[in-house]
Amino acid sequence: MNTCLTPASLPSAPPVPLLNSFLPPDDPQRAVLHNEVHARPPARVRLPAMVVQVAVLNAGISRDMECAHLQRLVGQADLSLDRLQANFLRLPCGNHTVKWERHTEFTRYSIVQALPERALLGAQQPELLSSLAVGPDWLRSIPGSTVSAILLVMVEGELHDAPALMDQAQAWFGGRSVIASQLGHGHSWAVSDLQIGADGFERMLVIAAPGTSESRAGRISQRLLEVEIYRLMALRGLPVVKKLAPMLSEAESALADITARLEGKSASDQDLLDTLVSLAARVERATAEHIYRFSATRAYNTLVGQRLTELREKPISGTQTLSEFMQRRLSPAIATVAATAQRLTSLSERVTRTSALLRTRVDIATETQNHMLLEKLTRGQEMQLRLQSTVEGLSIAAISYYVISLLLYGGKAAKAAGAPVNPEIIVGAAIPLVLWLVWRNIRRIHAKLHGGD
Repeated sequence: MNTCLTPASLPSAPPVPLLNSFLPPDDPQRAVLHNEVHARPPARVRLPAMVVQVAVLNAGISRDMECAHLQRLVGQADLSLDRLQANFLRLPCGNHTVKWERHTEFTRYSIVQALPERALLGAQQPELLSSLAVGPDWLRSIPGSTVSAILLVMVEGELHDAPALMDQAQAWFGGRSVIASQLGHGHSWAVSDLQIGADGFERMLVIAAPGTSESRAGRISQRLLEVEIYRLMALRGLPVVKKLAPMLSEAESALADITARLEGKSASDQDLLDTLVSLAARVERATAEHIYRFSATRAYNTLVGQRLTELREKPISGTQTLSEFMQRRLSPAIATVAATAQRLTSLSERVTRTSALLRTRVDIATETQNHMLLEKLTRGQEMQLRLQSTVEGLSIAAISYYVISLLLYGGKAAKAAGAPVNPEIIVGAAIPLVLWLVWRNIRRIHAKLHGGD
């Protein structure tokens, strides 16, 4: 019986321990980073074969849930959660193999099994789902929401008669229009209609030359399936762009209105500031919500281009290649996403510049107010100095009056005691001296105070 079980599905040999007697101690991540290149090895597919791939979004889906689902497979009841930590797992399940791959946003389940004879080249739109090695309930209950489902059939066929081979391929798709291309140096054909059928699956047909190795068949299947899933993930940015377009138009119009009001000085700074802060918050929220999707779209599109390049397609007369068909429809969508991302970034920068202009105007107004306040303070200080000078004059007079009064009382007391003095004459003569001494002492006190400052 033909089977597509492969040596790659067998248990791998234990890693050889490294004897680092000639090296410094290993970085803790050395082995993990080194083995990343082997993290997702391509399958080895024995032709004829059928590969069923279902990719689901894994947001909110834990590894525990996926592990529980994989445990429902034949012979996998004892599957442990630890085996899912490497994001890649290939499980032999009797006459078929199930491959599990977890990515950042989606998880892929691939079933590799033998192809029934009724679906070989020359069949007329063969029915395939009834031959699945896993039950429909298992597929239906995969945790997550479906983003891609593909039935890839790989058969052997003679490639020298292109017209006859194309007729057979079209018949296999029920006579529908197809796109096709030669892969590599003509070692195989890839044919598809890139349509989702009534069963929810997209169909692809690979016709390989007789004697195609299992490793080459595995690489072909991996590249074709990755092209399609990465294409769909790249296009997930397009609905975001369509949803974001009205908000961007409204924000750009609002920013133009704010700029015009700022130029014409037709609104208060506080009103402009409140409106601008609200606009900036909307733009920053949109940026925070969608910047990851825009970046992911660029990354997925890069992967699509890389996988198409690796296929090394050659055209077949009378039909488009996969690259031509996809890029003609994918490129405008990616360009739209890129333009919207740039538009959002540009809007954020313009809001920042407008904020700077408004801040400059507010700063100038603040400086003008501060200057006027300083002028008022200066005038107040001058008045205070004049008042202080007046008070100082009065203080000299008052102090002198009290000193002269004391001298007068002293003179009268001396006269009463029998001293031959005239208090009025003595005090009258001492008035200039008292005034000068009081003035001199006050000036000395001021000099000490100013010297201390």
